[in-house]
Amino acid sequence: MKRALAAHLAFLRKSGVHGVLALGSTGEFIRMNLAQRQAVLETVAEHAGSLQVIANISSIRVDEVIALGKVARQLRLPGVAMMPPTFFPVSQVDMLEFFLRAAEGVQLPVYLYNFPELTSNRIGLELITQFAKRAPMAGIKQSGGEFAYHKELIALGRAKNFSVFSGADTRLPEVFALGADGCIGGLVNFAPEYMVAIYEACRAGRPEACKIEAARMREIGPVVDRLLFPLSVATGLEARGFEPGTPKTVVSPASAKIYRGIVAEFKRKFKAWGLPVNGSRR
Repeated sequence: MKRALAAHLAFLRKSGVHGVLALGSTGEFIRMNLAQRQAVLETVAEHAGSLQVIANISSIRVDEVIALGKVARQLRLPGVAMMPPTFFPVSQVDMLEFFLRAAEGVQLPVYLYNFPELTSNRIGLELITQFAKRAPMAGIKQSGGEFAYHKELIALGRAKNFSVFSGADTRLPEVFALGADGCIGGLVNFAPEYMVAIYEACRAGRPEACKIEAARMREIGPVVDRLLFPLSVATGLEARGFEPGTPKTVVSPASAKIYRGIVAEFKRKFKAWGLPVNGSRR
């Protein structure tokens, strides 16, 4: 794990990525125990170098959130991310109390993390407003299918002085046109060159300069979507020559066949696009 993580972090640094969300949804944190998550945080912190590291400390149990948050603080990480508790429905007032208690125990800047397709619980605007008043809120990550929500979140972020990051990897020009501060996505793990180029062009007010990169991200989308997330992201990692690790859940022969087909297609595309395989030269 350490060797593979170190190699991947070095690749991201070289590609111009500014930071990482350690143990995000792409990293399958929900399928790890507390000790495994702590080990990952320690490894990422050790090998991050110039990358800023935000620790996703989400859990259904507030004591685990606080425990991981304390690890992040001991590692001198600049902030943590929190998703709502999963599985059971949670009211907005109870979710707010959960976040507030966790933030009090962690004592680090907090990025809320909205991904209702995974958690079954959406973080609403009034909750965010109240949390920003009462806790050290640094920002929010918006993921999932509710793209229009970016606009409301960005307006609130400007009013309450917090950042908004998007997980809409294949729609970054639209995201930045709305005023988002950045992207925290899964596809950056294997296409950072394109996503960094789009970010830089849009921040410079020259979105026309990233037309090729934006088109290639749109082309990547339907291919990766042939397999369910997060196993789908591992296909791109493997195609770029990295070790995605063993899946943390059971994978059927049917899904394994789809996986192999996507890897093969990505290898063809990446070769045609001039994206190097890990260990090769540009």
